[in-house]
Amino acid sequence: MSDVLAGKVALVTGAGRGLGRAFAEKLAAMGCAVGIHGMRENGPAEFGEGTTLTDTAREIGETYGVKTIRVLGDLTKNEEVERVVREVTQGLGSISILVHNAGGDIAAAGGKPNPNDAVNIKEIDVRAVLDRNLISTIFTCQHVARGMVEQRWGRIVTISSISAFKGTETSCIYSTAKAAVVEYTRCLATGLRQYNITANSLAPGDTRTGRFLGTRTVAEERLVTDGTLDRIGLVDEVARVVELFVGPMGDFITGQALRVDGGSQCWPS
Repeated sequence: MSDVLAGKVALVTGAGRGLGRAFAEKLAAMGCAVGIHGMRENGPAEFGEGTTLTDTAREIGETYGVKTIRVLGDLTKNEEVERVVREVTQGLGSISILVHNAGGDIAAAGGKPNPNDAVNIKEIDVRAVLDRNLISTIFTCQHVARGMVEQRWGRIVTISSISAFKGTETSCIYSTAKAAVVEYTRCLATGLRQYNITANSLAPGDTRTGRFLGTRTVAEERLVTDGTLDRIGLVDEVARVVELFVGPMGDFITGQALRVDGGSQCWPS
């Protein structure tokens, strides 16, 4: 897959650590210049997966021999999204690939809150979860897709979650937000197919990121790396799916939501 996307420019949001960084590295390995977005400069250090966003962008560029640019911004704000897209475009060229990974719960280094109780959730938490997961997806896809329409080529990958397909009483708002991301992506795919732009959603299950392991207790037997699919997924096992969606094998795939969870959910989506 080396250099199969040479000459293309990608934007990966939430790329400082965990899955976001892995997505950025996959694209860089395929020859892309990559915009490395994060909300906080020191975000990579919050769960011991790096130092700064600047260092992360530099390391990826040097490792894979591609151009990178580091961009900071709060993607829940439309004007910030516009600025982030403009900075990447000015620094690297027109964006033709978007992996929108930013989102998740509203945790940071201080621990993982659970703002998802079906009855008692506070308004501020409802808005925070919806803004970070759904609103940021809509704003980012809108601004990036406009440039793709002009190019008549583009690949959009949104990151949802298996929570979109099976909610629980302790993840109702997060599940609702991710389900909306899946449906928005399908609608986006329908609207953009005439311009040769695909839009698909990658829905990870439990994945072995620093953040995941740092915010919950995981049974030891689920930390094995092979011999069973009843385990926590490896970061690279999820990141490889980006190669499918944005590479040549994905040229005629759009409007899909692909669960990457080792079969923890086995029903139609």
